[in-house]
Amino acid sequence: MSRALLSVAAGLAAFSLGTAAFAQEEKVVNVYNWSDYIDESILEEFTAETGIKVVYDVYDSNEILETKLLSGGTGYDVVVPSAAPFMVRQIEAGALQKLDMSKLPNLTHVWEAIAERVEKYDPDNAYSVNYMWGTTGIGFNVDKIAERMPDAPTDSWDMIFDPEIVSKFEDCGVYMLDAPAETIPAALNYLGLDPNSKDPDDIAKAGEALKAIRPYIQKFHSSAYIDALANGDICLAVGWSGDVFQAIDAAADGVNVEYVIPTEGAQMWFDQMAIPADAPHPENAHTFINYMLRPEVIAKASNYVFYANGNKDATQHLDAEVAEDPAIYPPEDVMEKLFTVDSYDPKTQRIVTRTWTSVKTGQ
Repeated sequence: MSRALLSVAAGLAAFSLGTAAFAQEEKVVNVYNWSDYIDESILEEFTAETGIKVVYDVYDSNEILETKLLSGGTGYDVVVPSAAPFMVRQIEAGALQKLDMSKLPNLTHVWEAIAERVEKYDPDNAYSVNYMWGTTGIGFNVDKIAERMPDAPTDSWDMIFDPEIVSKFEDCGVYMLDAPAETIPAALNYLGLDPNSKDPDDIAKAGEALKAIRPYIQKFHSSAYIDALANGDICLAVGWSGDVFQAIDAAADGVNVEYVIPTEGAQMWFDQMAIPADAPHPENAHTFINYMLRPEVIAKASNYVFYANGNKDATQHLDAEVAEDPAIYPPEDVMEKLFTVDSYDPKTQRIVTRTWTSVKTGQ
């Protein structure tokens, strides 16, 4: 046999083996998502329809997810990083793989207005699909705030960044996200600076503003405020919109919780479904993402977590209390005040990390 024919034969053999391996992909998909972020019946229904078992693990910070992704060998097939700055770094580091659009026919339901904003972080939306989006604002216990300050400016970032005001709520508990990529831009915006600034001097000013209110912050955590608000254990929190709405939905009798997008504006965020570069079951991962792109499925997830989703055809399946709430789906004039931030370059990230550590430790 000639060398050419040997080469062809070897190629066919390799193709045959690859096809066999593909066909034999284990009927499981390992999903790593934020805590309290999906109606578990969705997972059960996915398995019933496809025969693919969902192994579902949770985390409560982007930092935890990123550490695992950049270390490699996570064993996960679908992850849900926040677009900025985390997913940007993960794409650049080769930790995520490009999606095979031919396996995602339900992309026809994607809401272009959201996809266009995400392109800032994922050019051509090549690596990710929006799961949920929302804002970072203020959750508060209406009655506890009113008891301590009847004229409290609850629609303003003054509630958090004015030391004289936030100090009035120290006794009933104030929580803040343990997320510098959220809190530092919020502080910059409050100071009248560009929330997207990478200027070390601007970041230092944001750090000082945060240090000024540090004595009144009881805890920095990215999920504990949900139960704390719902149980009436705290009266004020900087948090993600959907988390606060979960607290509202789960609030104990007599606990009245509200969420506001401050009039000064707020950060808009996007949590994206993506596939790790070394995902052991990439075919199943695509099947899972395509399933989540069904309007009725992603609407069910939104109805559970009270977050907006990036699916233009899901609206008709949303509960009225979700679809008609301006804090979840903001009107156009509010949308105009929402801002996004770019990924931090390594040098800026080091400055931000040092600043945040200094804020948390009060040093």
